[in-house]
Formats: sequence, structure tokens, C-alpha cells
Amino acid sequence: MARLGATIAAVAGALPMTPDRAAPQSVEREPWKPARHAQDDWLDAIPGQHRVFFDAVTATGAGEALQFCSNFRNASQFGYQLGDDGNALVIGLRHWATPMAFSDAVWAKYGPIFSERIHFVDPKTNAAPSINVYLTKGYGMQLPNRENTFGEAVQHRVHFAVCDMATRALAGLIATQRQLKYDDVYAELRASAHGNAHFMAAGVVAVNRAQERGYAIQHIG
Repeated sequence: MARLGATIAAVAGALPMTPDRAAPQSVEREPWKPARHAQDDWLDAIPGQHRVFFDAVTATGAGEALQFCSNFRNASQFGYQLGDDGNALVIGLRHWATPMAFSDAVWAKYGPIFSERIHFVDPKTNAAPSINVYLTKGYGMQLPNRENTFGEAVQHRVHFAVCDMATRALAGLIATQRQLKYDDVYAELRASAHGNAHFMAAGVVAVNRAQERGYAIQHIG
């Protein structure tokens, strides 16, 4: 047994020692910060210390965004004594909510195309809207905006981020169905947008850029 122990010790001594695992070296890096693009600077130009982006992706969601935006303004006023200049509020209109960025005149011309595309009807007629229903009052509880209109939102300094990608898709759809020139329809849609509207490359990009500029994101649906 003594000889066996000596042999084991001799073999163990001959084996190379396993080196300690090297400790990871800390690498100093610059803190991450988002890139800034001139196309998004309007988000910083809106006055107000409290920034909220209401993200609407459906026609119903556009109405709900108007309602929630109004709630935020009213609560800021009676709860914190803040006026419109205390908040920076943006309603994003993308995907199926995009047509809600356009005027009554455009809806009068292309309402059936919009209605079929975004699966939305006028609750008074149960048919394709011939107006932008969120630009008028009189629907009461039939619509989710609860009588809060885009026009009133503009008066309270609310801004809109409109999906240009969806706008282009709608222009192509209209041009095909009505045998019109795409460029003419696209220009018509853009020119008809509500006041304070900003066309973003895509609505999903607008959500990202707003968050990077310090806006709280409230996804509406």
C-alpha cells in the first residue's frame, strides 16, 4: 500500500496543473444612445414635459386614442393644473388606422375602398363611411372617441404620426381600382391630412423613434 501511494503521488506530480480560468476583463464602452435623424426632430419640438405616444393600429383604435388622449389632457388639467403646453402628445395612425388621418373630402371619394380595406363601417348607416367619422360629433356612444374629434385635438396642440408606408399602399389600391395615377392619389392623400400631421417612413418606425425621444408608449389597438 505504501508503494501504491507513492506511485499515485508520483504520477499526480507529473501531471500538468490546470491553469485557473482567466478572469473576464472589463471593457469600458460608451453608454448606448440612439442615433438622431432630422426627420424625427419634430418630436422634440413639441413643448411639454410629459410625453405620450398613443399608438393606434385600427380604425376603432384611432377613436380610442382620441378618447384616451382627451382623458390625459383633462386629468393633467384638474389633477396637476397643467395646460396644453405641459404635455407633448402624439397620436400614431398606422396600419388600419391610417385612413383616419384623411379629410372628409377624401372619405367622400374613397370611403368604400377604405371601408373594405380596414373593415370599418359608419355605425349610423352600417355602410361604408362617406365622411371621416372622427371629424364630426353626433355619434355619442356609437363610436369609441366619445365625441372627441381630430379637430379638437389639433386645437389642443396634439400631433399625429401618420404611416407613410400604409399611405402609399392605400394610394396604390385606389389608383388600381379607380384607374388613376398613383402619384396623383398619393399626393391627394398627403395633402388631405389633419393639421399637425407628420408622415413617418412607417408607423412602426414612428413608435420606435418616439420611445427613443422619451415618449411613453400607450398601445391602443
